[in-house]
Amino acid sequence: MTSSDKTPDASSAFLSVSSSPPSSSSYSTTTTTTPTTSNYSTTERNCPTAPEAPAYRLDIEDIYSDSSDPDDKPNLDILKQHLLLEGRLTEQAALRIIESGAAILREESTMIEISAPLTICGDIHGQLYDLIKLFEVGGSPATTRYLFLGDYVDRVDIFFSVLYLWSLKIHYPKDFFLLRGNHECRHLTDYFTFKQECLVKYTEKVYETIMSAFDCLPLAALMNKQFLCVHGGISPEIRTLDDIRQLDRFHEPPAYGAMCDLLWSDPVEDYGYEADIPSSTTPPKRRTSIPLNDSPSNILSQTNLPSSSSSSNEQLFLHNTTRGCSYFYTYAAVNEFLLHNQILSVIRAHEAQDVGYRMYKKTAETGFPSLITIFSAPNYLDIYQNKAAIMKYENNVLNIRQFNSSPHPYWLPNFIDVFSWSLPFVGEKVIDVLLSILNICTDEELAEYDEHIDTLIERNERELRKERLRLKIRALGKVAKAYKSFRELSEHIITLRGLTPSTNLTELNNNTEVKTEAEVAANILRDSNDSTEERFSKVKILDQVNERMPPSKPIYSMISPMIAERIKRTSIPNDTSQESSKKDISSNILKNGTTQGLVKMRRESYGGNSSLAPIVDLTATINGKSNLLMKK
Repeated sequence: MTSSDKTPDASSAFLSVSSSPPSSSSYSTTTTTTPTTSNYSTTERNCPTAPEAPAYRLDIEDIYSDSSDPDDKPNLDILKQHLLLEGRLTEQAALRIIESGAAILREESTMIEISAPLTICGDIHGQLYDLIKLFEVGGSPATTRYLFLGDYVDRVDIFFSVLYLWSLKIHYPKDFFLLRGNHECRHLTDYFTFKQECLVKYTEKVYETIMSAFDCLPLAALMNKQFLCVHGGISPEIRTLDDIRQLDRFHEPPAYGAMCDLLWSDPVEDYGYEADIPSSTTPPKRRTSIPLNDSPSNILSQTNLPSSSSSSNEQLFLHNTTRGCSYFYTYAAVNEFLLHNQILSVIRAHEAQDVGYRMYKKTAETGFPSLITIFSAPNYLDIYQNKAAIMKYENNVLNIRQFNSSPHPYWLPNFIDVFSWSLPFVGEKVIDVLLSILNICTDEELAEYDEHIDTLIERNERELRKERLRLKIRALGKVAKAYKSFRELSEHIITLRGLTPSTNLTELNNNTEVKTEAEVAANILRDSNDSTEERFSKVKILDQVNERMPPSKPIYSMISPMIAERIKRTSIPNDTSQESSKKDISSNILKNGTTQGLVKMRRESYGGNSSLAPIVDLTATINGKSNLLMKK
């Protein structure tokens, strides 16, 4: 059912900015007494092999043939080449593309119905160069119908692929489809990287317009009346496909409820082989999921709840402690949903896969996988080393195509400039030089008594000078230690990339617990003896803390009062249902729902204090869990 990627490697089409030093062969050597020097230009590029980013921004007139025509479409070739060169658009041009795409999305149903043939893609997380490779593997959007399952932004600092995706939607509104993922919201884009990317490359108005466009994205798709396509999965509140059609999607996703479950839910870890769960159960009762709070008092209160509840709902759905919200759904839950709605399978994204996809246990009635996960971001975060995959469905034949990552320009974390990034490295060397100068005299020499100094005043002045010199040396020693710590943290950030809890060196340096864990995690990832599978397993374990729903910020301060009121009406259940929901939580649901120290600081700075991390041996924990995952 699978076929390997047969297309040429993307490195032949796109250039990357190399971070390696020039080879020794690039330098000329001579044995003459006259040294040779290289003259570097201050006005021209000294690395002609790396393409220069355009200094200008494309305006409306540059990408539209008739800018006065509201029905005109952007030039895809010009836009694509400009974005690949890391070029940007003017605010007016970006807003026009986003608003035009949002107008099309707004007219679509909450659950769109699509016929085959169709190519289905999972998370891309803004990896523009890999998105271009995806179209090489799957076919040009001009001739191939596509469905993307969400997560177009966040976790990557370097690419702005939303403009290109929205332009494709404008060109092919009936053949290019986009669903909403859990990252297409204000909450996560503010917590992770996308909002910052918008503010660095564009304006806050562009960001707010994109957020409004995300509110227009459909939540699900029914492909060929056989496959339900969503980002996360099913929900105990959704019994029929009509339940999805009736959802109000035009707002920020709430922290619980049916809309949240469609975007956040996951299959249980042992899907299809669950212990002590009967293969057939009665349909689940409708209830509202309760968001899991990281605070110790909340965990304590929930774990003390009665554990005697054995309702069918708990046999079909378990609280998702990995995400901190929504549910794990079981094989029985998916089977019940498929049978009740007379469909073949559920296709979703939301989880990184080492080979780009995963097909779960087949249903007994059809012999077809009950659940399929697709992930289309190769070498996710530049550290996962995973393959990506897309699924092509045509003439009742399902075909999986895999591909590897493409070269791309390198950006320093947090959009920091090279000068600022180099300060810890340069500062450490400068301090070393100063210390060497001041350490010309040893401590014994400084304490040496000079018998030729007779007067008390001269002796006191000499002692004062010695003491000032000692103080300078001690001060420089402290500064040298700080610069060394900053330099080591900078190296850890480069290694951890998207796993780093914060790219602010001062914050990291002031938190001893997080700094220590970052060092341990970086050393784990630097192990060059790991296989690709071992590397993927270790990174996925380290990244689990970033997969949780972030702590809440006052959401109503970020959106309009009208939308805020709508969220309150649609998301907050009545007291009776809330009480019954709390009674259904068993005491062992949260036993593994802890928050590691590696992300504690970022959560505290974002939304208040979070629970303290358990004191564990991180290296032993990662190695042990990764071995367990490998065996599975």
